[in-house]
Amino acid sequence: MFITVVMEKEDIEKYYETFNEDLRLKSAYGKLEEEHIRRVILKSIPDKTSVVFDIGGGTGYYSRWLAESGYQVHYSDVVPKHVQIFNERHYGLEGIVTSSVQDARNLSYDDCCADVVILNGPLYHLTEKEDRIKALRESKRILRSGGRLLAVTIGRLAGLQYALSSGMIFNEDYYSMVATEVATGVRRNDSSKISTFDIAYFHTIQEINTEMRESGFTVLSTLGLVGLSSISPTLESDMADEQKRERLLSAAELTEMYPSLSPKMMTIGIKNR
Repeated sequence: MFITVVMEKEDIEKYYETFNEDLRLKSAYGKLEEEHIRRVILKSIPDKTSVVFDIGGGTGYYSRWLAESGYQVHYSDVVPKHVQIFNERHYGLEGIVTSSVQDARNLSYDDCCADVVILNGPLYHLTEKEDRIKALRESKRILRSGGRLLAVTIGRLAGLQYALSSGMIFNEDYYSMVATEVATGVRRNDSSKISTFDIAYFHTIQEINTEMRESGFTVLSTLGLVGLSSISPTLESDMADEQKRERLLSAAELTEMYPSLSPKMMTIGIKNR
């Protein structure tokens, strides 16, 4: 089965006009994801002198944290609403060098100006491989030699894992959507009754590694984000308990090397030249 569904910049903006990214990150799952991603980022870019470009940064949770942690940060997002929210909250914050509206496929930044690029969003919002390659090559263009790309993707089985853990597997519309995305990678939500991405792309490990290499990166690793911790039946109360929260994060770290078990993945690539 082969499906072509192109997601345009305007589709992404329209989606986030009604979807509240802040509320997602404040949920129990969102907090688990954010904390685990932070830990993976720190292991990947330990040098506090690094200049970091957070592309597709949403409302800026990671940019703010990176700036407060001592990095020099250039924040951007394709959604003007997100950039406006970020500027209202963090104008003048030390460590934030620039904030701007940017399309990951056509960045306005100079060549070879970044030590680290974080792509946390663009690759699953771009359903066409050609567009994802453009975004990856733009990231490579702005990286200095030896710089690192941290590319976040949604795993091919993320929707199926959620369906099984939540009972949505028995919802006919949801199951039909999941069956298609497992077969093709393309999530297309045609039901007004389901709250999820209208259109998105879910990668296999082989696909993201291949796309990174085709874009000129040497792939260092693809790590699982959150792992099986996300399916804890008591996630809400677990994340409110410090000891249980740490156990869930420890379990997520145990499965980093098994990314197929995770709803999201981070592929780390290096620009050699």
